[in-house]
Amino acid sequence: MAATILIADDDAVQRRLVENMVQKCGHDPLVVDSGDAAISALTASDARTIDAVVLDLVMPGLDGLGVLAKIREAGLNVPVIVQTAHGGIDNVVSAMRAGAQDFVVKPVGFERLQVCLRNALNTSALKGELQRIRHSREGRLTFSDIITRSEAMTGVLRTAQKAASSAIPVLIEGESGVGKELFARAIHGSSERKSKPFVAVNCGAIPDNLVESILFGHEKGAFTGATERHQGKFVEAHGGTLFLDEVGELPLTAQVKLLRALQEGTVEAVGGRKPVKVDVRIISATNRKLLDLVKGGQFREDLFYRLHVLPLTIPALRQRREDIPHLLRHFLARFCAEENRNITGISGEAMAHLAQLDWPGNIRQLENTVYRAVVMSDGEQLGLADFPQSMAHAAADAKTVPGEPLIVSPSTAPAMNSGSEIPIAPLPIAGSLSMLNSSGDVRPLEDLENEIIRFAISHYRGQMSEVARRLKIGRSTLYRKLDEAAADDRTTDAN
Repeated sequence: MAATILIADDDAVQRRLVENMVQKCGHDPLVVDSGDAAISALTASDARTIDAVVLDLVMPGLDGLGVLAKIREAGLNVPVIVQTAHGGIDNVVSAMRAGAQDFVVKPVGFERLQVCLRNALNTSALKGELQRIRHSREGRLTFSDIITRSEAMTGVLRTAQKAASSAIPVLIEGESGVGKELFARAIHGSSERKSKPFVAVNCGAIPDNLVESILFGHEKGAFTGATERHQGKFVEAHGGTLFLDEVGELPLTAQVKLLRALQEGTVEAVGGRKPVKVDVRIISATNRKLLDLVKGGQFREDLFYRLHVLPLTIPALRQRREDIPHLLRHFLARFCAEENRNITGISGEAMAHLAQLDWPGNIRQLENTVYRAVVMSDGEQLGLADFPQSMAHAAADAKTVPGEPLIVSPSTAPAMNSGSEIPIAPLPIAGSLSMLNSSGDVRPLEDLENEIIRFAISHYRGQMSEVARRLKIGRSTLYRKLDEAAADDRTTDAN
Protein backbone atom coordinates (compact mmCIF):
# COMPACT_ATOMS: atom_id res chain seq x y z
CA MET A 1 0.00 0.00 0.00
CA ALA A 2 1.25 3.46 -0.82
CA ALA A 3 2.33 4.56 2.67
CA THR A 4 5.06 7.10 3.43
CA ILE A 5 7.93 5.54 5.39
CA LEU A 6 10.52 7.76 7.09
CA ILE A 7 14.02 6.23 7.10
CA ALA A 8 16.50 7.74 9.56
CA ASP A 9 20.08 6.42 9.44
CA ASP A 10 23.49 8.11 9.43
CA ASP A 11 24.99 5.32 7.28
CA ALA A 12 24.53 6.20 3.58
CA VAL A 13 24.82 2.57 2.45
CA GLN A 14 22.23 1.37 4.95
CA ARG A 15 19.91 4.25 4.02
CA ARG A 16 20.04 3.31 0.37
CA LEU A 17 19.55 -0.38 1.14
CA VAL A 18 16.45 0.23 3.26
CA GLU A 19 15.13 2.81 0.78
CA ASN A 20 15.27 0.26 -2.04
CA MET A 21 13.49 -2.34 0.08
CA VAL A 22 10.77 0.12 1.09
CA GLN A 23 10.21 0.98 -2.59
CA LYS A 24 10.08 -2.72 -3.43
CA CYS A 25 7.34 -3.09 -0.80
CA GLY A 26 5.33 -0.51 -2.73
CA HIS A 27 5.74 2.35 -0.24
CA ASP A 28 7.10 5.90 -0.57
CA PRO A 29 10.43 6.33 1.27
CA LEU A 30 11.46 9.63 2.87
CA VAL A 31 15.15 9.52 3.80
CA VAL A 32 17.00 11.60 6.44
CA ASP A 33 20.51 11.20 7.86
CA SER A 34 20.09 12.21 11.53
CA GLY A 35 17.77 12.11 14.50
CA ASP A 36 17.19 15.88 14.41
CA ALA A 37 16.19 15.67 10.73
CA ALA A 38 13.79 12.86 11.59
CA ILE A 39 12.06 14.95 14.25
CA SER A 40 11.83 17.89 11.83
CA ALA A 41 10.24 15.65 9.20
CA LEU A 42 7.68 14.44 11.74
CA THR A 43 6.78 17.75 13.39
CA ALA A 44 7.19 20.51 10.76
CA SER A 45 3.98 22.43 10.03
CA ASP A 46 4.21 21.65 6.32
CA ALA A 47 5.55 18.11 6.81
CA ARG A 48 4.27 15.13 4.86
CA THR A 49 2.15 12.68 6.80
CA ILE A 50 4.40 9.84 7.93
CA ASP A 51 2.84 6.37 8.24
CA ALA A 52 5.81 4.58 9.84
CA VAL A 53 9.45 5.16 10.78
CA VAL A 54 12.49 2.91 10.28
CA LEU A 55 14.93 4.32 12.84
CA ASP A 56 18.61 3.60 13.46
CA LEU A 57 19.34 3.45 17.18
CA VAL A 58 23.01 4.45 17.02
CA MET A 59 23.48 7.88 15.41
CA PRO A 60 25.67 10.88 16.28
CA GLY A 61 23.87 13.76 17.96
CA LEU A 62 20.27 12.81 18.67
CA ASP A 63 20.25 9.01 18.69
CA GLY A 64 17.36 6.61 18.17
CA LEU A 65 16.28 6.53 21.82
CA GLY A 66 16.31 10.34 21.86
CA VAL A 67 14.09 10.39 18.76
CA LEU A 68 11.66 7.96 20.42
CA ALA A 69 11.53 10.20 23.49
CA LYS A 70 10.75 13.29 21.41
CA ILE A 71 8.09 11.40 19.46
CA ARG A 72 6.43 10.47 22.75
CA GLU A 73 6.70 14.06 24.06
CA ALA A 74 5.09 15.39 20.88
CA GLY A 75 2.17 12.97 21.26
CA LEU A 76 2.74 11.38 17.84
CA ASN A 77 1.19 7.96 17.21
CA VAL A 78 3.43 6.93 14.31
CA PRO A 79 4.71 3.32 14.58
CA VAL A 80 8.51 2.99 14.81
CA ILE A 81 10.72 0.08 13.77
CA VAL A 82 14.22 0.43 15.21
CA GLN A 83 17.31 -1.14 13.70
CA THR A 84 20.87 -1.43 14.93
CA ALA A 85 24.02 -3.39 14.27
CA HIS A 86 24.12 -4.32 17.97
CA GLY A 87 21.34 -6.78 18.72
CA GLY A 88 21.77 -7.09 22.46
CA ILE A 89 18.72 -7.74 24.63
CA ASP A 90 19.32 -4.48 26.51
CA ASN A 91 18.90 -2.49 23.30
CA VAL A 92 15.70 -4.35 22.48
CA VAL A 93 14.22 -3.72 25.93
CA SER A 94 15.23 -0.03 25.94
CA ALA A 95 13.75 0.55 22.48
CA MET A 96 10.47 -1.19 23.28
CA ARG A 97 10.10 0.68 26.56
CA ALA A 98 10.73 3.93 24.68
CA GLY A 99 7.81 3.20 22.37
CA ALA A 100 9.21 1.20 19.43
CA GLN A 101 6.80 -1.28 17.89
CA ASP A 102 9.35 -3.66 16.38
CA PHE A 103 13.09 -4.33 16.25
CA VAL A 104 15.41 -5.54 13.46
CA VAL A 105 19.17 -6.21 13.32
CA LYS A 106 21.33 -4.82 10.52
CA PRO A 107 21.57 -5.75 7.76
CA VAL A 108 17.82 -6.40 7.68
CA GLY A 109 16.48 -8.80 5.05
CA PHE A 110 13.72 -7.80 2.66
CA GLU A 111 11.16 -10.31 3.92
CA ARG A 112 11.77 -9.36 7.55
CA LEU A 113 11.36 -5.64 6.82
CA GLN A 114 8.28 -6.28 4.70
CA VAL A 115 6.59 -8.17 7.54
CA CYS A 116 7.57 -5.47 10.07
CA LEU A 117 6.15 -2.68 7.91
CA ARG A 118 2.96 -4.60 7.17
CA ASN A 119 2.35 -5.33 10.85
CA ALA A 120 3.17 -1.74 11.85
CA LEU A 121 0.83 -0.23 9.26
CA ASN A 122 -2.00 -2.66 10.02
CA THR A 123 -1.69 -2.03 13.76
CA SER A 124 -1.58 1.73 13.23
CA ALA A 125 -4.63 1.60 10.96
CA LEU A 126 -6.58 -0.44 13.49
CA LYS A 127 -5.67 1.95 16.31
CA GLY A 128 -6.78 4.86 14.14
CA GLU A 129 -10.10 3.20 13.35
CA LEU A 130 -10.77 2.35 16.99
CA GLN A 131 -9.93 5.92 18.01
CA ARG A 132 -12.19 7.29 15.28
CA ILE A 133 -15.09 5.10 16.39
CA ARG A 134 -14.56 6.07 20.03
CA HIS A 135 -14.36 9.77 19.19
CA SER A 136 -17.52 9.52 17.09
CA ARG A 137 -19.47 7.90 19.91
CA GLU A 138 -18.21 10.45 22.42
CA GLY A 139 -18.82 13.41 20.11
CA ARG A 140 -15.10 14.25 20.02
CA LEU A 141 -14.28 13.78 16.35
CA THR A 142 -11.74 16.28 15.01
CA PHE A 143 -10.10 16.95 11.66
CA SER A 144 -7.25 14.61 12.59
CA ASP A 145 -9.79 11.77 12.36
CA ILE A 146 -10.42 12.47 8.67
CA ILE A 147 -8.35 10.17 6.46
CA THR A 148 -6.93 12.14 3.55
CA ARG A 149 -3.64 12.87 1.82
CA SER A 150 -5.20 14.62 -1.19
CA GLU A 151 -4.28 18.12 -2.31
CA ALA A 152 -7.92 18.52 -3.35
CA MET A 153 -8.90 18.28 0.32
CA THR A 154 -6.36 20.79 1.64
CA GLY A 155 -8.49 23.87 0.96
CA VAL A 156 -11.64 22.15 2.23
CA LEU A 157 -9.99 21.23 5.52
CA ARG A 158 -8.54 24.71 5.93
CA THR A 159 -11.96 26.30 5.42
CA ALA A 160 -13.63 23.83 7.78
CA GLN A 161 -11.04 24.49 10.50
CA LYS A 162 -11.67 28.23 10.25
CA ALA A 163 -15.41 27.63 10.41
CA ALA A 164 -14.97 25.59 13.60
CA SER A 165 -13.65 28.61 15.45
CA SER A 166 -16.94 30.50 15.05
CA ALA A 167 -20.67 29.85 15.06
CA ILE A 168 -21.10 30.67 11.36
CA PRO A 169 -23.75 28.53 9.57
CA VAL A 170 -22.07 25.99 7.28
CA LEU A 171 -23.63 24.29 4.25
CA ILE A 172 -21.74 21.12 3.30
CA GLU A 173 -22.27 20.07 -0.30
CA GLY A 174 -21.12 16.88 -1.98
CA GLU A 175 -22.22 13.60 -3.47
CA SER A 176 -23.73 10.88 -1.34
CA GLY A 177 -21.09 8.97 0.61
CA VAL A 178 -18.27 11.55 0.57
CA GLY A 179 -18.35 12.06 4.35
CA LYS A 180 -20.49 15.15 4.92
CA GLU A 181 -21.57 14.09 8.41
CA LEU A 182 -17.96 13.26 9.32
CA PHE A 183 -17.00 16.84 8.44
CA ALA A 184 -19.94 18.21 10.42
CA ARG A 185 -18.86 16.19 13.48
CA ALA A 186 -15.25 17.35 13.03
CA ILE A 187 -16.36 20.99 12.93
CA HIS A 188 -18.37 20.47 16.11
CA GLY A 189 -15.58 18.50 17.80
CA SER A 190 -13.07 21.27 17.04
CA SER A 191 -15.30 24.10 18.22
CA GLU A 192 -16.05 25.63 21.62
CA ARG A 193 -19.32 23.67 21.61
CA LYS A 194 -17.59 20.26 21.60
CA SER A 195 -18.72 19.51 25.17
CA LYS A 196 -22.35 20.15 24.19
CA PRO A 197 -24.69 17.89 22.15
CA PHE A 198 -24.26 17.13 18.46
CA VAL A 199 -27.71 16.25 17.11
CA ALA A 200 -28.06 14.85 13.57
CA VAL A 201 -31.35 14.88 11.69
CA ASN A 202 -31.88 13.24 8.29
CA CYS A 203 -34.49 15.55 6.80
CA GLY A 204 -35.11 13.20 3.89
CA ALA A 205 -36.14 10.34 6.19
CA ILE A 206 -38.86 12.21 8.11
CA PRO A 207 -42.50 11.95 6.94
CA ASP A 208 -43.80 15.37 5.88
CA ASN A 209 -46.51 15.41 8.57
CA LEU A 210 -43.93 14.83 11.34
CA VAL A 211 -41.17 17.26 10.31
CA GLU A 212 -42.32 20.14 12.52
CA SER A 213 -42.93 17.86 15.49
CA ILE A 214 -39.49 16.25 15.27
CA LEU A 215 -37.60 19.52 14.70
CA PHE A 216 -39.51 21.84 17.02
CA GLY A 217 -41.30 19.45 19.39
CA HIS A 218 -44.95 19.06 20.35
CA GLU A 219 -47.12 19.27 23.42
CA LYS A 220 -49.08 16.36 24.81
CA GLY A 221 -52.39 16.07 22.96
CA ALA A 222 -51.33 18.46 20.17
CA PHE A 223 -52.46 15.92 17.58
CA THR A 224 -53.72 12.36 17.39
CA GLY A 225 -51.04 10.04 18.77
CA ALA A 226 -49.25 12.75 20.78
CA THR A 227 -49.55 10.90 24.06
CA GLU A 228 -46.68 12.73 25.73
CA ARG A 229 -44.63 15.89 25.35
CA HIS A 230 -41.64 15.90 22.96
CA GLN A 231 -39.01 18.65 23.15
CA GLY A 232 -37.76 18.49 19.54
CA LYS A 233 -34.28 18.41 18.02
CA PHE A 234 -33.65 22.16 18.37
CA VAL A 235 -34.15 22.06 22.12
CA GLU A 236 -32.21 18.78 22.32
CA ALA A 237 -29.23 20.46 20.61
CA HIS A 238 -29.35 23.59 22.84
CA GLY A 239 -25.82 24.88 23.40
CA GLY A 240 -24.41 22.53 20.77
CA THR A 241 -24.74 21.79 17.06
CA LEU A 242 -27.76 20.75 15.00
CA PHE A 243 -26.82 18.92 11.79
CA LEU A 244 -29.56 19.02 9.14
CA ASP A 245 -28.65 16.32 6.63
CA GLU A 246 -30.36 16.40 3.21
CA VAL A 247 -31.86 19.76 4.09
CA GLY A 248 -33.13 20.16 0.53
CA GLU A 249 -35.77 17.49 1.24
CA LEU A 250 -37.62 19.65 3.78
CA PRO A 251 -41.21 20.51 2.76
CA LEU A 252 -41.93 24.21 2.16
CA THR A 253 -44.16 24.47 5.24
CA ALA A 254 -41.32 23.33 7.48
CA GLN A 255 -38.89 25.65 5.68
CA VAL A 256 -40.93 28.67 6.80
CA LYS A 257 -40.74 27.65 10.44
CA LEU A 258 -37.04 26.76 10.15
CA LEU A 259 -36.29 30.20 8.73
CA ARG A 260 -38.08 31.87 11.63
CA ALA A 261 -36.18 29.73 14.15
CA LEU A 262 -32.87 30.76 12.58
CA GLN A 263 -33.80 34.44 12.46
CA GLU A 264 -35.19 34.76 15.97
CA GLY A 265 -33.31 32.02 17.85
CA THR A 266 -36.58 30.62 19.18
CA VAL A 267 -38.77 27.63 18.39
CA GLU A 268 -42.41 26.99 19.06
CA ALA A 269 -43.60 23.44 19.63
CA VAL A 270 -46.66 22.12 17.84
CA GLY A 271 -49.54 22.93 20.16
CA GLY A 272 -47.30 25.15 22.29
CA ARG A 273 -48.36 28.54 23.62
CA LYS A 274 -45.05 30.37 23.82
CA PRO A 275 -41.71 30.21 21.98
CA VAL A 276 -38.63 28.66 23.59
CA LYS A 277 -35.22 30.34 23.33
CA VAL A 278 -32.51 28.09 21.84
CA ASP A 279 -28.79 28.53 21.23
CA VAL A 280 -27.93 26.23 18.35
CA ARG A 281 -25.17 26.20 15.76
CA ILE A 282 -26.58 25.05 12.39
CA ILE A 283 -24.62 22.85 9.98
CA SER A 284 -26.62 21.63 7.00
CA ALA A 285 -25.75 19.24 4.18
CA THR A 286 -27.11 18.30 0.79
CA ASN A 287 -26.18 16.12 -2.16
CA ARG A 288 -28.33 18.27 -4.46
CA LYS A 289 -27.79 21.75 -5.86
CA LEU A 290 -29.89 23.92 -3.54
CA LEU A 291 -29.73 26.84 -5.95
CA ASP A 292 -31.42 24.69 -8.61
CA LEU A 293 -34.14 23.84 -6.08
CA VAL A 294 -34.56 27.56 -5.37
CA LYS A 295 -34.97 28.30 -9.07
CA GLY A 296 -37.50 25.48 -9.32
CA GLY A 297 -39.54 26.83 -6.42
CA GLN A 298 -38.82 23.80 -4.21
CA PHE A 299 -36.63 25.63 -1.70
CA ARG A 300 -37.10 29.08 -0.21
CA GLU A 301 -34.57 31.63 -1.42
CA ASP A 302 -34.43 33.46 1.94
CA LEU A 303 -33.72 30.18 3.76
CA PHE A 304 -31.05 29.30 1.20
CA TYR A 305 -29.14 32.47 2.00
CA ARG A 306 -29.50 31.80 5.73
CA LEU A 307 -27.89 28.38 5.35
CA HIS A 308 -25.46 29.19 2.53
CA VAL A 309 -23.31 31.56 4.61
CA LEU A 310 -20.18 29.41 4.39
CA PRO A 311 -20.44 26.73 1.68
CA LEU A 312 -18.11 23.75 1.91
CA THR A 313 -17.88 21.37 -1.05
CA ILE A 314 -16.31 17.96 -0.42
CA PRO A 315 -14.74 16.44 -3.55
CA ALA A 316 -15.92 13.06 -4.77
CA LEU A 317 -13.57 10.13 -4.20
CA ARG A 318 -12.70 9.98 -7.92
CA GLN A 319 -11.31 13.53 -7.55
CA ARG A 320 -8.93 12.46 -4.76
CA ARG A 321 -7.80 8.99 -5.76
CA GLU A 322 -4.61 9.25 -3.72
CA ASP A 323 -6.82 8.79 -0.63
CA ILE A 324 -8.01 5.37 -1.77
CA PRO A 325 -4.97 3.30 -0.61
CA HIS A 326 -5.10 4.86 2.86
CA LEU A 327 -8.86 4.38 3.16
CA LEU A 328 -8.46 0.77 2.04
CA ARG A 329 -5.86 0.10 4.72
CA HIS A 330 -8.06 1.56 7.47
CA PHE A 331 -11.19 -0.29 6.34
CA LEU A 332 -9.27 -3.54 5.99
CA ALA A 333 -7.85 -3.25 9.51
CA ARG A 334 -11.26 -2.49 11.00
CA PHE A 335 -13.19 -5.26 9.26
CA CYS A 336 -10.47 -7.84 9.90
CA ALA A 337 -10.76 -7.03 13.61
CA GLU A 338 -14.56 -7.09 13.55
CA GLU A 339 -14.74 -10.35 11.59
CA ASN A 340 -11.74 -11.96 13.32
CA ARG A 341 -9.95 -12.48 10.00
CA ASN A 342 -6.17 -12.63 9.56
CA ILE A 343 -5.78 -10.86 6.22
CA THR A 344 -2.37 -9.24 5.81
CA GLY A 345 -3.13 -6.72 3.06
CA ILE A 346 -4.26 -6.02 -0.50
CA SER A 347 -2.20 -7.03 -3.52
CA GLY A 348 -0.58 -4.39 -5.72
CA GLU A 349 -2.75 -5.44 -8.67
CA ALA A 350 -5.95 -5.06 -6.68
CA MET A 351 -4.77 -1.74 -5.22
CA ALA A 352 -3.99 -0.30 -8.66
CA HIS A 353 -7.33 -1.51 -9.99
CA LEU A 354 -9.39 -0.13 -7.11
CA ALA A 355 -7.57 3.22 -7.23
CA GLN A 356 -8.63 3.65 -10.87
CA LEU A 357 -12.38 3.13 -10.39
CA ASP A 358 -14.84 6.03 -10.26
CA TRP A 359 -16.68 4.90 -7.08
CA PRO A 360 -20.05 6.61 -7.69
CA GLY A 361 -21.03 5.74 -4.10
CA ASN A 362 -17.77 7.31 -2.90
CA ILE A 363 -16.28 6.35 0.49
CA ARG A 364 -19.40 4.48 1.58
CA GLN A 365 -19.22 2.24 -1.50
CA LEU A 366 -15.48 1.66 -1.00
CA GLU A 367 -16.10 0.73 2.64
CA ASN A 368 -18.82 -1.78 1.75
CA THR A 369 -16.66 -3.26 -1.01
CA VAL A 370 -13.83 -3.94 1.45
CA TYR A 371 -16.32 -5.36 3.97
CA ARG A 372 -17.63 -7.85 1.41
CA ALA A 373 -14.11 -8.82 0.33
CA VAL A 374 -13.00 -9.47 3.92
CA VAL A 375 -16.03 -11.66 4.64
CA MET A 376 -15.86 -13.66 1.40
CA SER A 377 -12.07 -14.03 0.98
CA ASP A 378 -10.41 -17.39 1.63
CA GLY A 379 -6.80 -16.18 1.38
CA GLU A 380 -4.37 -14.29 3.56
CA GLN A 381 -4.26 -11.38 1.10
CA LEU A 382 -7.03 -9.68 -0.87
CA GLY A 383 -6.50 -9.95 -4.62
CA LEU A 384 -8.41 -9.03 -7.75
CA ALA A 385 -10.61 -12.11 -7.44
CA ASP A 386 -11.93 -10.80 -4.11
CA PHE A 387 -13.48 -7.77 -5.83
CA PRO A 388 -15.62 -9.44 -8.54
CA GLN A 389 -18.29 -6.73 -8.68
CA SER A 390 -15.84 -3.92 -9.39
CA MET A 391 -13.98 -6.05 -11.95
CA ALA A 392 -17.20 -7.04 -13.72
CA HIS A 393 -18.32 -3.43 -13.86
CA ALA A 394 -14.98 -2.32 -15.27
CA ALA A 395 -14.86 -5.08 -17.87
CA ALA A 396 -18.43 -4.40 -19.04
CA ASP A 397 -17.81 -0.69 -19.51
CA ALA A 398 -14.33 -0.88 -21.08
CA LYS A 399 -14.10 0.73 -24.53
CA THR A 400 -11.39 0.77 -27.17
CA VAL A 401 -10.88 2.91 -30.26
CA PRO A 402 -9.34 0.87 -33.13
CA GLY A 403 -6.10 2.23 -34.49
CA GLU A 404 -5.53 4.78 -31.71
CA PRO A 405 -3.59 4.60 -28.45
CA LEU A 406 -6.15 4.86 -25.67
CA ILE A 407 -6.15 5.53 -21.96
CA VAL A 408 -9.17 3.79 -20.53
CA SER A 409 -11.38 5.78 -18.15
CA PRO A 410 -10.55 5.11 -14.47
CA SER A 411 -14.09 3.80 -14.04
CA THR A 412 -13.70 1.35 -16.94
CA ALA A 413 -10.33 -0.22 -16.31
CA PRO A 414 -10.16 -3.76 -17.80
CA ALA A 415 -9.72 -6.70 -15.47
CA MET A 416 -6.16 -7.82 -14.69
CA ASN A 417 -4.98 -11.43 -14.57
CA SER A 418 -1.26 -11.22 -13.89
CA GLY A 419 1.23 -9.01 -12.10
CA SER A 420 2.44 -7.50 -15.37
CA GLU A 421 -0.96 -6.22 -16.38
CA ILE A 422 -2.26 -2.79 -15.44
CA PRO A 423 -5.68 -1.09 -15.56
CA ILE A 424 -5.05 0.72 -18.86
CA ALA A 425 -4.81 -0.29 -22.51
CA PRO A 426 -1.35 -1.68 -23.43
CA LEU A 427 1.01 0.27 -25.64
CA PRO A 428 1.38 -0.93 -29.25
CA ILE A 429 5.19 -1.03 -28.97
CA ALA A 430 6.48 -0.93 -25.39
CA GLY A 431 9.42 1.39 -24.90
CA SER A 432 9.16 3.30 -28.20
CA LEU A 433 7.63 6.70 -28.88
CA SER A 434 6.58 7.84 -32.33
CA MET A 435 7.01 11.58 -32.78
CA LEU A 436 4.92 11.76 -35.99
CA ASN A 437 1.33 10.82 -36.73
CA SER A 438 0.07 8.89 -39.76
CA SER A 439 -0.01 12.12 -41.80
CA GLY A 440 3.65 12.87 -41.13
CA ASP A 441 2.94 15.76 -38.78
CA VAL A 442 4.40 16.14 -35.29
CA ARG A 443 2.04 14.70 -32.72
CA PRO A 444 0.52 17.06 -30.11
CA LEU A 445 2.46 17.35 -26.86
CA GLU A 446 -0.57 16.10 -24.92
CA ASP A 447 -0.63 12.84 -26.90
CA LEU A 448 3.07 12.24 -26.23
CA GLU A 449 2.58 12.95 -22.53
CA ASN A 450 -0.33 10.51 -22.31
CA GLU A 451 1.68 7.78 -24.00
CA ILE A 452 4.63 8.32 -21.65
CA ILE A 453 2.33 8.10 -18.62
CA ARG A 454 0.75 4.87 -19.87
CA PHE A 455 4.14 3.33 -20.52
CA ALA A 456 5.34 4.33 -17.05
CA ILE A 457 2.29 2.72 -15.43
CA SER A 458 2.92 -0.45 -17.43
CA HIS A 459 6.64 -0.45 -16.65
CA TYR A 460 6.12 -0.06 -12.90
CA ARG A 461 3.19 -2.50 -12.80
CA GLY A 462 0.55 -0.07 -11.65
CA GLN A 463 2.44 1.25 -8.60
CA MET A 464 1.14 4.80 -8.95
CA SER A 465 3.37 6.28 -6.27
CA GLU A 466 6.47 4.96 -8.05
CA VAL A 467 5.14 6.20 -11.42
CA ALA A 468 4.62 9.70 -10.03
CA ARG A 469 8.07 9.70 -8.41
CA ARG A 470 9.83 8.58 -11.60
CA LEU A 471 7.93 11.12 -13.72
CA LYS A 472 8.69 13.78 -11.08
CA ILE A 473 5.06 14.82 -10.67
CA GLY A 474 2.66 14.59 -7.73
CA ARG A 475 0.27 11.65 -7.45
CA SER A 476 -2.72 14.01 -7.60
CA THR A 477 -1.31 15.48 -10.84
CA LEU A 478 -0.88 11.97 -12.26
CA TYR A 479 -4.50 11.03 -11.49
CA ARG A 480 -5.72 14.36 -12.86
CA LYS A 481 -3.90 13.78 -16.15
CA LEU A 482 -5.42 10.30 -16.38
CA ASP A 483 -8.89 11.74 -15.77
CA GLU A 484 -8.37 14.44 -18.40
CA ALA A 485 -7.18 11.89 -20.93
CA ALA A 486 -10.18 9.68 -20.20
CA ALA A 487 -12.54 12.66 -20.56
CA ASP A 488 -11.00 13.49 -23.95
CA ASP A 489 -11.50 9.89 -25.07
CA ARG A 490 -15.18 9.98 -24.02
CA THR A 491 -15.63 13.23 -25.95
CA THR A 492 -14.03 11.65 -29.01
CA ASP A 493 -16.35 8.62 -28.70
CA ALA A 494 -19.39 10.90 -28.43
CA ASN A 495 -18.42 12.79 -31.58
